[in-house]
Amino acid sequence: MKLVSFIFCFSILATMACAQAPNKNEKSMQNLPKTTIKVEEGLEVAILGGGCFWCTEAIYQDLIGVKKVLSGYSGGHVDNPTYRQVTSGTTGHAEVIQVVFDPKEISFEEVLEIFWATHDPTTLNRQGADVGPQYRSAVFYQSEDQKQKAEFFKKKLDESGAFSRPIVTEITAFSNFYVAEDYHQNYFKENGGQPYCQFVIRPKMEKFKKAFAEKLK
Repeated sequence: MKLVSFIFCFSILATMACAQAPNKNEKSMQNLPKTTIKVEEGLEVAILGGGCFWCTEAIYQDLIGVKKVLSGYSGGHVDNPTYRQVTSGTTGHAEVIQVVFDPKEISFEEVLEIFWATHDPTTLNRQGADVGPQYRSAVFYQSEDQKQKAEFFKKKLDESGAFSRPIVTEITAFSNFYVAEDYHQNYFKENGGQPYCQFVIRPKMEKFKKAFAEKLK
């Protein structure tokens, strides 16, 4: 399986931290819904946490079958959190992406394959230099079918020996999603010259595009 041979490609890239001082344009998160956005009939939603959401957003934006990607916060106990609150590590939220995709073009299993191939799911509450529960590996499933597929895939990866350590990815029921501030959206495409983009995200993207070229738009 492609995932097994590709799984370690990103382990040495994360030498810079994602968290930084909030942008002066950080807005109040009041009035945003706890639920996912409404999607067209026939489309599906995946909520994934794989470290800094700037990285995971960039990966999924270019996939065939993916219709929309939003960066945001899930899994916490504070309503309407801001970036400043989430990066304090006290709200219980994870930085996540909300992926809207067409299962006729890309299956949930393929979404999961890419998810586990592009971050380290064996490090608890950490991705490289990004440390804290907000950077935990997580799948917030939207249905019983998603739960079963995620748990099955995780079990098979552990049994395959793809990783030298157990996978610690949290697989839990979706409870909330808050859209992150505007300046976090489309971050890599609009801020490609920033150091974190240059030294962490861009190398990830280059390796990802080589390994999954047939899945790109």
